[in-house]
Amino acid sequence: MPTTASRRQFPTDFLFGAAASAYQIEGAAHEDGRTDSIWDAFSRVPGAVVGMENGDVACDHYHRYRDDVKLMADLGLDSYRFSTSWARVCPDGGPVNPAGIDFYSRLVDELLEHGILPWLTLYHWDLPQALEDQGGWPARDTAYRFVDYALAVHDALGDRVSNWTTLNEPWCASFLSYIGGEHAPGRQDPAAGLAAGHHLLLGHGLVIEELRRRDPELSLGITLNLTVADPVNPEDPADVDAARRIDGQFNRFFLDPIFRGSYPADLLADVAHLGFDEVVHPGDLATIAAPIDLLGVNYYHGELVGGHPPTGATMTTQAPSERPKRSPFPAAENVHWHLRDLPLTAMQWEVQPEGLTRLLRRVHDEYTGPAGTVLAVTENGAAYDDVVAEDGAIPDDDRVAFLEDHLEAILDAIDEGVPVRGYFYWSLMDNFEWAWGYDKRFGIVRVDYATQERTLKDSALAYRAIIADRAL
Repeated sequence: MPTTASRRQFPTDFLFGAAASAYQIEGAAHEDGRTDSIWDAFSRVPGAVVGMENGDVACDHYHRYRDDVKLMADLGLDSYRFSTSWARVCPDGGPVNPAGIDFYSRLVDELLEHGILPWLTLYHWDLPQALEDQGGWPARDTAYRFVDYALAVHDALGDRVSNWTTLNEPWCASFLSYIGGEHAPGRQDPAAGLAAGHHLLLGHGLVIEELRRRDPELSLGITLNLTVADPVNPEDPADVDAARRIDGQFNRFFLDPIFRGSYPADLLADVAHLGFDEVVHPGDLATIAAPIDLLGVNYYHGELVGGHPPTGATMTTQAPSERPKRSPFPAAENVHWHLRDLPLTAMQWEVQPEGLTRLLRRVHDEYTGPAGTVLAVTENGAAYDDVVAEDGAIPDDDRVAFLEDHLEAILDAIDEGVPVRGYFYWSLMDNFEWAWGYDKRFGIVRVDYATQERTLKDSALAYRAIIADRAL
């Protein structure tokens, strides 16, 4: 085996972490004043979630957070990326709930006591159901209510938390949730989805401005799920146009207003019939473009798309991003997804680590580099059908390879001059995987949902060794 010195080294300030989100792990859904979020309500809709499962108990992290933090410390994690629950902190979108915010105060103290940097995300899809009843993210007022909630969290945690992320994956919280219907609240309205996307970005910009005003020393950013959209045939205009549409609606819809203060002209032309121009008010784009310090990039796979239906071995009937009831992309009726000769995860997502290198380089060259913004890979992981061996071990060689190959891809980007600050594996532990319920396991730590016992998989042991050596 190569010595540490002969292996590829990570920068000395590179952060190794893991990520999770409130609704997916906390449980305690109706304890200490927490009220329904859109995911509580959505999970009760027949057919919305596999097995009619929900996050009522999940991983019981609300009661077991101290042991979970000890587990993080045992793995050697530098940082833990978690989200605060809007429905717990400000139930029904109303006043601050002292018991709810106190949980996160105790969690932050526990992390700091173990030398783990808290990386806080304010919104990971758990909008209070009461606010959805008032219009949800398609309603402009929700962006201003988001500011009230964010400042309440900062009031309680701003003295100990320096890394603040406004939103996690606004594409999912808008397009997948209000157009595709796959995620809560399960609506299927393209105009509403576009409005939701804009208001999520507006809320982001408003929060960045307010937190920057309060404390200029904070590290502020947003996390986007981004993709690499490749045309099946780069010489076929229909395939090239399909890739353009997906890049526009998945990547540039969010990157351009944040870093350039405008929506892409070609995208606006694609959706002109949906009245999107009426949603954007004067001054909105300047607010959305408030400077950020860090962009979180979530990457799971790329997309091979074309303007013609696939045939034979390349055929897939759905966008690999999820299982949409309808396409989550407006004005993309002639876009078709194709499969390549690549390994697949249990989600039927292609394993494409080189796409991460290309993505990081492109985002740096076109967006974050000119703005002086640092990058971090804030989610990257794979679901596989893990089997517990007779001796209790959990061999997951596919996940070990996935982890190592994507860390190699990050090192490739760093070698090409891209300032990548850290990597957060998704997820620390198996959890409630949204519309898939508990059917898919992404964790490097296995959770026995009947007993809540945590067991390190081989991937966790491999990650611990990489962190210890800071090398591959």
